[in-house]
Amino acid sequence: MTSDLAVPTWLVVVTLGAVLALAVAAFRLSRSVRQARRHTEALLEAAAQDAEALRAQLAGIEAELQDQHEGAIRSERTPVATVDDREYVITDLGQEHGPRVPARVVPAPLFADILLRESVIKTAALAAGLRRALSPEVRNRIRFEMRREVKRSRKERKLMLRAARRDLEARQRGTLRTDVEVPS
Repeated sequence: MTSDLAVPTWLVVVTLGAVLALAVAAFRLSRSVRQARRHTEALLEAAAQDAEALRAQLAGIEAELQDQHEGAIRSERTPVATVDDREYVITDLGQEHGPRVPARVVPAPLFADILLRESVIKTAALAAGLRRALSPEVRNRIRFEMRREVKRSRKERKLMLRAARRDLEARQRGTLRTDVEVPS
């Protein structure tokens, strides 16, 4: 005798397999979430340490600026540019001050060579720019644009002249009508 409510064996096996697969997937997912959380917490800790280091550096810079401000004499500053009544000064803010190394002395012939090379390069660049600017294609384009601008300005002047004439004629007609109406 078989009962109508009996569940086939294969269905039980498939259901248990699916439940086991879901359990394994949930375990792996929770493990990956924990790893991601640890990684995120490590990143947050590193960011907090960086922020604290930046705060300490900023405090040091502020203290240094305060010391410079208190001891600085305005005449010792060399302004780079004065714009809008503000004085801009080139600074080396936040950099470590080490021993100053004097600039290397260049012998006179080498200096002249460097200077002449720069001059020749600049002159060659200027000549190439002039050659390109004065090429026939560029001159033709300039001529075309000038003609187009002249035509546009002529049209605009004609339109303005017509409008002014219409306005003048309308005013003159208006004064004639008022002259006619006044005697009555």
